[in-house]
Amino acid sequence: MPKSILLGYATVYGSTREVAEVIAACLSEHGQNANLQLLKDVRSLSGYQAVVIGAPLIMYRWHKDALRFLSRYRKNLAELPVAIFALGPVKEPHNEKEWQDSRAQLDKELAKFPWLKPIDMVMFGGKFDPAALRFPLNKFAGKEPASDARDWAAIRNWASNLVTSLE
Repeated sequence: MPKSILLGYATVYGSTREVAEVIAACLSEHGQNANLQLLKDVRSLSGYQAVVIGAPLIMYRWHKDALRFLSRYRKNLAELPVAIFALGPVKEPHNEKEWQDSRAQLDKELAKFPWLKPIDMVMFGGKFDPAALRFPLNKFAGKEPASDARDWAAIRNWASNLVTSLE
């Protein structure tokens, strides 16, 4: 029987939304009912059998809307299967130290919520478009070129495997 899954995401420039859309489509292809919503717009977790939360790391901090969501829905999330994805490093080629640092920062952010026991957690590469940056991030961008480190095959694979984890 299909589960009703909240796929909540936070985004600044839209790249996390694009990842969340692909995950929702994969869940739907596997017979699940994935409801895609901005985390800041969620008003209730009633009726959901699972929650997937996605947000970017920005300057090594997980998006504030994701952190607020965890605080706001603590009681509900402690009783539901929760999976988490984050978008981290944006540079190609893959820099292992940067990935380890990003994952450590995500772990540090989530350690503030000791009650949270995700059934799965993953870090994907992110996207960087200096032309889209707003203040104050545009002041830190320097002359970095645009890049997109999102691995769409890995994202689809994780989403497909998530169906089994949520059962």
